Amino acid sequence: MFDAVLFDLDGTLADTAPDLGEAVNILLLEEGRPQQALTTLRPYTSQGVRGLLKAGFGIDGSHPTYERLSLRFLEIYAERLCNATRLFDGIPELLDALEALSLGWGIVTNKRMRFTDPLVELLQLTPRTSCVVSGDTTAEAKPSPLPILHACQLLRCRPERTLYVGDDRRDIVAGNAAGCKTVAVSYGYLGDSGPLHAWGADLIIDHPRELADYLARRVEPK
Repeated sequence: MFDAVLFDLDGTLADTAPDLGEAVNILLLEEGRPQQALTTLRPYTSQGVRGLLKAGFGIDGSHPTYERLSLRFLEIYAERLCNATRLFDGIPELLDALEALSLGWGIVTNKRMRFTDPLVELLQLTPRTSCVVSGDTTAEAKPSPLPILHACQLLRCRPERTLYVGDDRRDIVAGNAAGCKTVAVSYGYLGDSGPLHAWGADLIIDHPRELADYLARRVEPK
């Protein structure tokens, strides 16, 4: 049934919230603002700088200080990409299971390439993943289907035989628009996207082992 699995990065493969949250708090400190608890910032991690500045400063892209703060935030984050970032519990075993089933797998994230590539290397995923598509790889980022379709081309797999796994509504919207089967992960950041069951995913999982079990029943080792 499936030939490949594509993953979102932040909140799906890796728990990047500690480093991203720390970057926000350093920026808040620089601006003379009170710092925020990681539990407050964590749900917005998958929305990148836009979501984190909204959570930390209560501003959006129309605010006059947004561009200055976003640039400074990215400078701070670049210095601490993988200080406390780790793969989620069960992800190493899931990737082992995919490879045992001879399933190709890749990453499709809205994170910019300048952060994605070094982070994937620091997480020791570079030798294993078949493709990495960042937020600035294609002309549009998720929720557009373009990045996922580009990844399918790189993997030489048909979208209808591909799973896309993510922790934000836009992941599921993008995967469905690309023609993939979609998986929403409840252990991720989830953001302010509304109830998980309303996203339109084909499958919801609470732990990566559930996806490994699901695929084991549907894919014969080659």
